[in-house]
Amino acid sequence: MKYIGILSDTHGFLDAAVYKHFADCDELWHAGDFGRDVAEPLEAFKPLKGVYGNIDGNTIRQQFPEAQLFTCEEVKIFITHIGGYPDHYERGVKQILQQQQPDLYICGHSHLLKIIRDPVLNNLLHINPGAAGRSGFHQIRTLVRLKIEGKKIFGVEVIELGKRSTG
Repeated sequence: MKYIGILSDTHGFLDAAVYKHFADCDELWHAGDFGRDVAEPLEAFKPLKGVYGNIDGNTIRQQFPEAQLFTCEEVKIFITHIGGYPDHYERGVKQILQQQQPDLYICGHSHLLKIIRDPVLNNLLHINPGAAGRSGFHQIRTLVRLKIEGKKIFGVEVIELGKRSTG
């Protein structure tokens, strides 16, 4: 079994509460827009997978790809920063999802927390963890945790870190 912490859109702000909420996690997955001084402390804390976002500069773009397709336990995962959601996928993303048939699709960018299934694409689970940083139009900063065992995704939790304007 793997316990996973998922975050996105930190925009250079890493709330100390992330360490508490992700303390028991085996891995962290970041869905882009790291900003400065976020990737290194996360990597020092836990194994980190991530993708670069539209605000990320060359350092992050050299360290992380635009998209990742990988397997955790027996669950196939696709992560990208700008991807949309069921019935509103970005150009090209739906084709990738149809071709690759992941079980879990994660993206960021919108700063809007979403956890929904796509009944058209084999009941694909889509997660946008919202935004963990202070920059943007979101009101509440959020994280997501979940567990994966074999082919099963379970124990999905939304964690609120507080208002965007506070630490």
